[in-house]
Amino acid sequence: MDFDLCEEHRTFVDSVRRFAQDKLAAGALQRAHSPAYPQDVAAMLAEQGLLGIAFAPEHGGQGGTLMHAVLAIQEVALACPKSADIVQAGNFGPIRTFVEYASDQQKQRFLPGLLSGKTLIALGMSEPDAGSAVTELKTSARADGDDFIINGSKVFSTHSPSADLFLVYVRFGPGVDGIGSVLLERGTPGFSIGSPSAFMSGEEWSQLYFDECRIPAANVLLGQGGFKKQIAGFNVERLGNSSRSLALGRYCFNVAREHALTRKQFGRALCEFQGLQWKFAEMALKLESAQLMLYRAAMEGEHGLPSAQSTALAKLACNQAGWEVANDAMQVMGAMGYSRESLVEYCVRRTRGWMIAGGSIEMLKNRIAEGVFGRSFSQREAKPK
Repeated sequence: MDFDLCEEHRTFVDSVRRFAQDKLAAGALQRAHSPAYPQDVAAMLAEQGLLGIAFAPEHGGQGGTLMHAVLAIQEVALACPKSADIVQAGNFGPIRTFVEYASDQQKQRFLPGLLSGKTLIALGMSEPDAGSAVTELKTSARADGDDFIINGSKVFSTHSPSADLFLVYVRFGPGVDGIGSVLLERGTPGFSIGSPSAFMSGEEWSQLYFDECRIPAANVLLGQGGFKKQIAGFNVERLGNSSRSLALGRYCFNVAREHALTRKQFGRALCEFQGLQWKFAEMALKLESAQLMLYRAAMEGEHGLPSAQSTALAKLACNQAGWEVANDAMQVMGAMGYSRESLVEYCVRRTRGWMIAGGSIEMLKNRIAEGVFGRSFSQREAKPK
Protein backbone atom coordinates (compact mmCIF):
# COMPACT_ATOMS: atom_id res chain seq x y z
CA MET A 1 0.00 0.00 0.00
CA ASP A 2 1.35 3.46 -0.95
CA PHE A 3 1.05 5.96 1.91
CA ASP A 4 2.47 8.89 -0.06
CA LEU A 5 0.28 11.60 -1.56
CA CYS A 6 -0.19 11.36 -5.32
CA GLU A 7 1.35 14.00 -7.59
CA GLU A 8 -1.97 15.83 -7.99
CA HIS A 9 -2.43 16.07 -4.22
CA ARG A 10 1.19 17.23 -3.74
CA THR A 11 0.69 19.97 -6.34
CA PHE A 12 -2.46 21.09 -4.56
CA VAL A 13 -0.69 21.11 -1.18
CA ASP A 14 2.17 23.22 -2.57
CA SER A 15 -0.30 25.75 -3.97
CA VAL A 16 -2.22 26.08 -0.70
CA ARG A 17 1.01 26.27 1.30
CA ARG A 18 2.37 29.14 -0.81
CA PHE A 19 -0.89 31.05 -0.52
CA ALA A 20 -1.14 30.51 3.25
CA GLN A 21 2.46 31.54 3.91
CA ASP A 22 2.21 34.61 1.65
CA LYS A 23 -1.21 35.86 2.72
CA LEU A 24 -2.02 34.50 6.18
CA ALA A 25 1.11 33.78 8.22
CA ALA A 26 1.97 37.40 9.03
CA GLY A 27 -1.29 38.12 10.88
CA ALA A 28 -1.64 34.76 12.60
CA LEU A 29 -0.97 35.90 16.18
CA GLN A 30 -3.32 38.90 15.95
CA ARG A 31 -6.15 36.79 14.51
CA ALA A 32 -5.76 34.15 17.21
CA HIS A 33 -6.27 36.73 19.95
CA SER A 34 -9.37 38.24 18.37
CA PRO A 35 -12.79 36.61 18.88
CA ALA A 36 -14.07 38.24 15.69
CA TYR A 37 -14.75 36.14 12.61
CA PRO A 38 -12.15 37.26 10.00
CA GLN A 39 -14.33 38.18 7.04
CA ASP A 40 -11.29 39.43 5.12
CA VAL A 41 -9.75 35.97 5.32
CA ALA A 42 -13.03 34.38 4.23
CA ALA A 43 -13.02 36.56 1.11
CA MET A 44 -9.41 35.64 0.32
CA LEU A 45 -10.07 31.94 0.79
CA ALA A 46 -13.11 32.13 -1.46
CA GLU A 47 -11.11 33.89 -4.17
CA GLN A 48 -8.43 31.21 -3.85
CA GLY A 49 -11.05 28.47 -4.34
CA LEU A 50 -10.71 27.07 -0.82
CA LEU A 51 -14.40 27.21 0.09
CA GLY A 52 -16.62 24.45 -1.24
CA ILE A 53 -13.59 22.44 -2.31
CA ALA A 54 -15.39 19.09 -2.45
CA PHE A 55 -18.72 20.46 -3.71
CA ALA A 56 -19.90 19.89 -7.26
CA PRO A 57 -19.22 22.71 -9.78
CA GLU A 58 -22.93 22.96 -10.57
CA HIS A 59 -23.42 24.00 -6.93
CA GLY A 60 -20.65 26.59 -7.11
CA GLY A 61 -17.99 24.30 -5.66
CA GLN A 62 -14.54 23.37 -6.89
CA GLY A 63 -15.28 19.74 -7.82
CA GLY A 64 -12.50 18.39 -5.62
CA THR A 65 -12.62 15.64 -3.02
CA LEU A 66 -12.82 15.34 0.73
CA MET A 67 -9.08 14.62 0.73
CA HIS A 68 -8.43 17.98 -0.94
CA ALA A 69 -10.44 19.71 1.79
CA VAL A 70 -8.50 17.91 4.53
CA LEU A 71 -5.18 18.86 2.92
CA ALA A 72 -6.27 22.49 2.58
CA ILE A 73 -7.34 22.86 6.19
CA GLN A 74 -4.03 21.38 7.36
CA GLU A 75 -1.86 23.65 5.23
CA VAL A 76 -3.78 26.78 6.21
CA ALA A 77 -3.58 25.81 9.90
CA LEU A 78 0.20 25.38 9.68
CA ALA A 79 0.48 29.03 8.60
CA CYS A 80 -2.38 30.57 10.57
CA PRO A 81 -4.26 28.34 13.04
CA LYS A 82 -7.25 30.70 13.31
CA SER A 83 -7.73 30.88 9.54
CA ALA A 84 -8.26 27.12 9.44
CA ASP A 85 -11.62 27.81 11.12
CA ILE A 86 -12.81 29.53 7.94
CA VAL A 87 -11.73 26.57 5.80
CA GLN A 88 -13.71 24.40 8.22
CA ALA A 89 -16.79 26.62 7.95
CA GLY A 90 -16.63 26.62 4.15
CA ASN A 91 -16.15 22.89 3.65
CA PHE A 92 -17.17 20.84 6.69
CA GLY A 93 -19.81 21.08 9.40
CA PRO A 94 -23.27 22.47 8.64
CA ILE A 95 -22.40 23.63 5.13
CA ARG A 96 -21.56 20.05 4.13
CA THR A 97 -24.86 18.76 5.54
CA PHE A 98 -26.62 21.58 3.74
CA VAL A 99 -25.05 20.77 0.36
CA GLU A 100 -25.74 17.07 0.83
CA TYR A 101 -29.48 17.42 1.48
CA ALA A 102 -30.70 20.89 0.48
CA SER A 103 -33.23 21.32 -2.30
CA ASP A 104 -32.21 23.03 -5.54
CA GLN A 105 -34.18 26.08 -4.44
CA GLN A 106 -32.37 26.21 -1.10
CA LYS A 107 -29.00 25.87 -2.79
CA GLN A 108 -29.77 28.64 -5.27
CA ARG A 109 -30.86 30.86 -2.41
CA PHE A 110 -28.02 30.36 0.06
CA LEU A 111 -24.94 28.78 -1.56
CA PRO A 112 -23.67 31.81 -3.52
CA GLY A 113 -23.28 33.81 -0.31
CA LEU A 114 -21.81 30.90 1.63
CA LEU A 115 -19.20 30.04 -1.01
CA SER A 116 -18.19 33.67 -1.56
CA GLY A 117 -17.40 34.06 2.13
CA LYS A 118 -20.03 36.77 2.52
CA THR A 119 -22.47 34.54 4.44
CA LEU A 120 -21.66 32.30 7.40
CA ILE A 121 -23.67 29.25 8.48
CA ALA A 122 -23.77 27.91 12.06
CA LEU A 123 -25.16 24.72 13.58
CA GLY A 124 -27.88 24.75 16.25
CA MET A 125 -27.58 21.26 17.74
CA SER A 126 -26.77 21.18 21.47
CA GLU A 127 -29.36 22.26 24.03
CA PRO A 128 -29.22 23.00 27.76
CA ASP A 129 -30.44 19.43 28.46
CA ALA A 130 -29.24 17.67 25.29
CA GLY A 131 -25.49 17.61 24.67
CA SER A 132 -23.99 14.20 23.92
CA ALA A 133 -27.53 12.81 24.19
CA VAL A 134 -28.60 14.91 21.21
CA THR A 135 -31.67 12.74 20.57
CA GLU A 136 -33.12 14.20 23.78
CA LEU A 137 -33.51 17.59 22.13
CA LYS A 138 -36.69 19.56 22.87
CA THR A 139 -36.66 22.36 20.30
CA SER A 140 -39.89 21.76 18.41
CA ALA A 141 -41.31 22.44 14.97
CA ARG A 142 -45.09 22.23 14.64
CA ALA A 143 -46.98 22.60 11.39
CA ASP A 144 -49.25 25.61 10.99
CA GLY A 145 -50.75 25.75 7.51
CA ASP A 146 -47.88 26.15 5.04
CA ASP A 147 -45.52 27.21 7.81
CA PHE A 148 -43.76 25.73 10.82
CA ILE A 149 -43.56 27.29 14.27
CA ILE A 150 -40.23 26.81 16.09
CA ASN A 151 -39.90 26.91 19.90
CA GLY A 152 -36.90 26.10 22.07
CA SER A 153 -33.25 27.08 22.50
CA LYS A 154 -29.72 26.04 21.53
CA VAL A 155 -26.32 26.46 23.20
CA PHE A 156 -22.61 26.16 22.31
CA SER A 157 -23.16 27.01 18.65
CA THR A 158 -19.83 27.76 16.95
CA HIS A 159 -19.81 31.10 15.06
CA SER A 160 -23.30 31.94 16.36
CA PRO A 161 -22.44 35.59 17.20
CA SER A 162 -21.44 36.18 13.56
CA ALA A 163 -23.56 33.73 11.56
CA ASP A 164 -26.24 34.82 9.10
CA LEU A 165 -27.81 31.38 8.57
CA PHE A 166 -28.46 28.59 11.08
CA LEU A 167 -29.02 24.90 10.47
CA VAL A 168 -31.14 23.95 13.47
CA TYR A 169 -31.99 20.46 14.69
CA VAL A 170 -35.67 20.32 15.65
CA ARG A 171 -38.26 17.82 16.75
CA PHE A 172 -41.24 17.39 14.42
CA GLY A 173 -42.59 14.46 16.42
CA PRO A 174 -41.71 11.93 19.13
CA GLY A 175 -38.69 9.63 19.12
CA VAL A 176 -35.56 9.63 17.00
CA ASP A 177 -37.64 9.43 13.81
CA GLY A 178 -39.31 12.70 14.76
CA ILE A 179 -36.06 14.67 14.49
CA GLY A 180 -35.14 16.75 11.46
CA SER A 181 -33.72 20.18 10.71
CA VAL A 182 -34.68 23.63 9.46
CA LEU A 183 -32.89 26.67 8.08
CA LEU A 184 -33.25 29.91 10.03
CA GLU A 185 -31.97 33.32 8.99
CA ARG A 186 -30.76 35.93 11.44
CA GLY A 187 -33.47 38.53 11.95
CA THR A 188 -36.40 36.13 11.52
CA PRO A 189 -39.21 37.28 13.89
CA GLY A 190 -39.27 35.11 17.01
CA PHE A 191 -35.59 34.17 16.64
CA SER A 192 -33.20 35.97 18.98
CA ILE A 193 -29.50 35.61 19.69
CA GLY A 194 -28.15 36.10 23.22
CA SER A 195 -25.06 37.99 24.35
CA PRO A 196 -21.76 36.29 23.49
CA SER A 197 -20.09 33.96 25.98
CA ALA A 198 -16.50 32.77 25.68
CA PHE A 199 -14.87 29.36 25.75
CA MET A 200 -11.41 28.80 27.24
CA SER A 201 -10.05 29.03 23.70
CA GLY A 202 -11.32 32.60 23.34
CA GLU A 203 -13.98 31.57 20.82
CA GLU A 204 -17.38 33.09 21.41
CA TRP A 205 -20.83 31.55 21.20
CA SER A 206 -24.34 32.85 21.85
CA GLN A 207 -27.45 31.08 23.04
CA LEU A 208 -30.18 30.85 20.40
CA TYR A 209 -33.82 31.38 21.37
CA PHE A 210 -36.91 30.46 19.34
CA ASP A 211 -40.22 31.86 20.57
CA GLU A 212 -43.12 31.11 18.23
CA CYS A 213 -40.68 31.62 15.37
CA ARG A 214 -42.52 31.20 12.07
CA ILE A 215 -40.74 29.87 8.98
CA PRO A 216 -42.08 28.71 5.60
CA ALA A 217 -42.08 25.00 4.75
CA ALA A 218 -39.44 25.84 2.11
CA ASN A 219 -36.99 26.32 5.00
CA VAL A 220 -37.23 22.70 6.13
CA LEU A 221 -33.96 20.96 5.28
CA LEU A 222 -34.81 17.46 6.49
CA GLY A 223 -38.23 16.56 7.84
CA GLN A 224 -39.24 13.69 10.06
CA GLY A 225 -36.93 10.71 9.69
CA GLY A 226 -34.00 12.92 8.75
CA PHE A 227 -31.91 12.42 11.88
CA LYS A 228 -29.74 9.58 10.54
CA LYS A 229 -28.98 11.55 7.38
CA GLN A 230 -27.99 14.55 9.47
CA ILE A 231 -25.64 12.50 11.61
CA ALA A 232 -24.10 10.95 8.48
CA GLY A 233 -23.37 14.47 7.27
CA PHE A 234 -22.07 15.36 10.73
CA ASN A 235 -19.37 12.70 10.33
CA VAL A 236 -17.66 15.03 7.85
CA GLU A 237 -17.72 17.76 10.51
CA ARG A 238 -15.63 15.40 12.62
CA LEU A 239 -12.98 15.19 9.91
CA GLY A 240 -12.70 18.97 9.86
CA ASN A 241 -12.30 18.91 13.62
CA SER A 242 -9.70 16.13 13.30
CA SER A 243 -7.74 17.97 10.61
CA ARG A 244 -7.47 21.16 12.63
CA SER A 245 -6.60 19.33 15.83
CA LEU A 246 -3.79 17.39 14.18
CA ALA A 247 -2.52 20.42 12.24
CA LEU A 248 -2.33 22.59 15.36
CA GLY A 249 -0.42 19.82 17.13
CA ARG A 250 1.98 19.70 14.18
CA TYR A 251 2.28 23.50 14.21
CA CYS A 252 3.39 23.34 17.86
CA PHE A 253 5.75 20.46 17.09
CA ASN A 254 7.45 22.53 14.37
CA VAL A 255 7.81 25.57 16.62
CA ALA A 256 9.13 23.50 19.53
CA ARG A 257 11.55 21.65 17.23
CA GLU A 258 13.06 24.93 16.05
CA HIS A 259 13.24 26.09 19.67
CA ALA A 260 15.06 22.90 20.70
CA LEU A 261 17.58 23.33 17.86
CA THR A 262 18.46 26.94 18.71
CA ARG A 263 17.85 27.37 22.46
CA LYS A 264 20.86 26.57 24.66
CA GLN A 265 21.03 25.71 28.35
CA PHE A 266 24.07 24.55 30.29
CA GLY A 267 26.12 25.24 27.16
CA ARG A 268 24.19 22.74 24.99
CA ALA A 269 21.31 22.95 22.55
CA LEU A 270 18.09 21.56 24.06
CA CYS A 271 17.90 18.91 21.35
CA GLU A 272 21.07 17.32 22.73
CA PHE A 273 19.35 16.28 25.96
CA GLN A 274 18.06 12.72 25.73
CA GLY A 275 14.95 13.49 27.77
CA LEU A 276 13.81 15.94 25.09
CA GLN A 277 14.89 13.66 22.26
CA TRP A 278 12.54 10.98 23.57
CA LYS A 279 9.74 13.51 23.96
CA PHE A 280 10.09 14.56 20.31
CA ALA A 281 10.22 10.92 19.19
CA GLU A 282 6.95 10.26 21.00
CA MET A 283 5.36 13.39 19.54
CA ALA A 284 6.39 12.37 16.02
CA LEU A 285 4.91 8.90 16.53
CA LYS A 286 1.58 10.34 17.67
CA LEU A 287 1.37 12.78 14.76
CA GLU A 288 2.26 10.29 12.06
CA SER A 289 -0.04 7.57 13.41
CA ALA A 290 -3.02 9.93 13.64
CA GLN A 291 -2.27 11.31 10.17
CA LEU A 292 -2.73 7.87 8.65
CA MET A 293 -6.08 7.43 10.42
CA LEU A 294 -7.24 10.80 9.12
CA TYR A 295 -6.17 10.11 5.53
CA ARG A 296 -7.86 6.71 5.58
CA ALA A 297 -11.19 8.26 6.61
CA ALA A 298 -10.82 11.06 4.07
CA MET A 299 -10.07 8.61 1.24
CA GLU A 300 -13.06 6.51 2.28
CA GLY A 301 -15.21 9.60 1.77
CA GLU A 302 -13.76 10.50 -1.62
CA HIS A 303 -17.01 9.71 -3.44
CA GLY A 304 -19.59 9.98 -0.68
CA LEU A 305 -19.66 10.18 3.11
CA PRO A 306 -17.11 8.36 5.27
CA SER A 307 -18.35 5.76 7.74
CA ALA A 308 -19.10 6.57 11.36
CA GLN A 309 -16.46 4.06 12.45
CA SER A 310 -13.66 5.57 10.36
CA THR A 311 -14.47 9.11 11.41
CA ALA A 312 -14.71 8.14 15.08
CA LEU A 313 -11.31 6.44 14.92
CA ALA A 314 -9.76 9.39 13.08
CA LYS A 315 -11.20 12.00 15.43
CA LEU A 316 -10.14 10.11 18.54
CA ALA A 317 -6.59 9.64 17.22
CA CYS A 318 -6.24 13.23 16.01
CA ASN A 319 -7.82 14.80 19.10
CA GLN A 320 -5.49 12.94 21.42
CA ALA A 321 -2.40 13.47 19.26
CA GLY A 322 -3.12 17.17 18.68
CA TRP A 323 -3.71 17.92 22.35
CA GLU A 324 -0.84 15.82 23.71
CA VAL A 325 1.70 17.12 21.19
CA ALA A 326 0.66 20.77 21.68
CA ASN A 327 0.86 20.37 25.45
CA ASP A 328 4.28 18.67 25.27
CA ALA A 329 5.55 21.34 22.88
CA MET A 330 4.52 24.02 25.37
CA GLN A 331 6.40 22.17 28.10
CA VAL A 332 9.52 22.00 25.93
CA MET A 333 9.39 25.75 25.33
CA GLY A 334 8.80 26.63 28.97
CA ALA A 335 7.70 30.21 29.64
CA MET A 336 7.92 31.13 25.95
CA GLY A 337 5.45 28.40 25.04
CA TYR A 338 3.14 29.49 27.86
CA SER A 339 3.33 33.14 26.78
CA ARG A 340 0.70 34.76 24.60
CA GLU A 341 3.57 36.01 22.46
CA SER A 342 3.60 32.50 21.01
CA LEU A 343 0.75 30.66 19.28
CA VAL A 344 1.63 27.47 21.12
CA GLU A 345 -0.50 28.31 24.17
CA TYR A 346 -3.38 29.20 21.84
CA CYS A 347 -3.07 25.84 20.09
CA VAL A 348 -3.08 24.06 23.46
CA ARG A 349 -6.38 25.72 24.33
CA ARG A 350 -7.92 25.03 20.94
CA THR A 351 -6.93 21.36 20.76
CA ARG A 352 -8.28 20.79 24.26
CA GLY A 353 -11.70 22.04 23.17
CA TRP A 354 -11.89 19.71 20.18
CA MET A 355 -11.72 16.74 22.56
CA ILE A 356 -15.22 17.87 23.63
CA ALA A 357 -16.72 19.47 20.52
CA GLY A 358 -18.12 17.39 17.69
CA GLY A 359 -18.43 14.30 19.86
CA SER A 360 -16.37 13.92 23.03
CA ILE A 361 -13.55 11.38 23.03
CA GLU A 362 -15.56 9.27 25.48
CA MET A 363 -18.55 9.15 23.12
CA LEU A 364 -16.20 8.25 20.28
CA LYS A 365 -14.85 5.33 22.26
CA ASN A 366 -18.43 4.13 22.78
CA ARG A 367 -19.01 4.34 19.02
CA ILE A 368 -15.78 2.53 18.21
CA ALA A 369 -16.65 -0.25 20.65
CA GLU A 370 -19.97 -0.73 18.86
CA GLY A 371 -18.05 -1.25 15.63
CA VAL A 372 -15.69 -3.69 17.33
CA PHE A 373 -18.52 -5.84 18.68
CA GLY A 374 -20.95 -5.32 15.81
CA ARG A 375 -23.80 -4.24 18.07
CA SER A 376 -25.10 -1.10 19.75
CA PHE A 377 -24.87 -0.37 23.46
CA SER A 378 -27.56 1.93 24.82
CA GLN A 379 -26.33 4.51 27.30
CA ARG A 380 -29.86 5.20 28.50
CA GLU A 381 -31.29 3.97 31.73
CA ALA A 382 -33.23 0.75 31.25
CA LYS A 383 -36.98 1.26 31.23
CA PRO A 384 -38.94 -0.64 33.92
CA LYS A 385 -40.72 -3.68 32.59
